[in-house]
Amino acid sequence: MAEANALNAETPPELVELRHSIDNIDAAMLHLLAERFKCTRKVGELKARLGIAPADPEREAHQIARLRSLAVTADLAPEFAEKFLGFLVREVIRHHELIRDGGLDVGRPAGAGESA
Repeated sequence: MAEANALNAETPPELVELRHSIDNIDAAMLHLLAERFKCTRKVGELKARLGIAPADPEREAHQIARLRSLAVTADLAPEFAEKFLGFLVREVIRHHELIRDGGLDVGRPAGAGESA
């Protein structure tokens, strides 16, 4: 712990402030992802009840195009936005398959599932 304090004493205040902001943004993103997974879990449960396939390639393509466009206006690389969405979609589909197959405990926290 003394080593960490020594590093903090040598860290420029501007860097400490920027890192603090990054930490706050990371926390906010994590909470947003948790809310997103709560919604997608409900979608998965509805799809399972109605016999709808876990994946929806048409919606996924629309979302990719939409987020790539948003990324441009947000000054973010569209490729990054697409990769990030791709990761989320793959995880959501995996959860929907687990829900459909009875392998996802609805009492578990959003985003939780069996390891791939």
